[in-house]
Amino acid sequence: MVKITEGCFEATGHTSIICDFSPPRSGDTAIVDESQIDANFISVAYNPGRAVRTNSVMLAAAIQRTGKDAVFTMATRDMNKLALQSQLLGAQMLGLQNVVVVQGDPFGKNDQPRVASVNDYQPTGFISSIAEMNQGRDFEESNLRTPTDFCVGATVDLGKPIEEEVKLAVRKVRAGAKFLITQPIFNVDHVGRYRESYGYHADKAGTHPVYFGLQILEKDGVLFSSVPESVKAELESGRSGVDIALELYEKFQAARLNNIYLMPPIKRGGARNYEATKEFLRKAKQT
Repeated sequence: MVKITEGCFEATGHTSIICDFSPPRSGDTAIVDESQIDANFISVAYNPGRAVRTNSVMLAAAIQRTGKDAVFTMATRDMNKLALQSQLLGAQMLGLQNVVVVQGDPFGKNDQPRVASVNDYQPTGFISSIAEMNQGRDFEESNLRTPTDFCVGATVDLGKPIEEEVKLAVRKVRAGAKFLITQPIFNVDHVGRYRESYGYHADKAGTHPVYFGLQILEKDGVLFSSVPESVKAELESGRSGVDIALELYEKFQAARLNNIYLMPPIKRGGARNYEATKEFLRKAKQT
């Protein structure tokens, strides 16, 4: 199957899209049919909403068996070093190569009496440990019988203070991240500031692919605080979230943001509107 670094714009010369995909709160295999979205990669999230959901590795492997290239997400919040690295070996056995490392949202006060965070690794440390596994060594510095071959991704949030996020991104890339994905972007000017700052802090321009977050919204769906008031007003006036996303997509293309991390609309209750995502992709290919 294809690694992100092999399927990105820098490698192919064509726009590359990773589509975010939420695992279900069940083991129903019908979810694999829903994943048949016309994107280059399907990226399985890790327990969205801090809820019990299908394991991201297992669902990504099921999706990949259909012929779609898959990405799985792992969070440092919930497992110790032994469990994380053991799960990676299981992912290797299932033929997966693309992984995104996150910390995972902290548990709230209502969660804490029932579940505890682990955080045996911070994300940068976990990225470094995967790079070591790719060299054939586990966290105990013992030799693996077969080195892994993971293409590791990390996250960056351009909605936060740019300088601090850039410094963190530089550390993640130096630890072994081969690609980055961002939270949703509504102002492409933020990307220029990010790139300029990255070049300064890394002493060179970034050569790794960055997948810039493009979120499709809907009027009665979940809207996060990062969504500009002007966009919320457009939704309230009746404009289609798909049309708003298509306009933003054109701005991405004009700014040469050719790697896109596409986020489907989130309905009330947490379900995703994949039909709107498919509509967006059909129309985007016509532009």
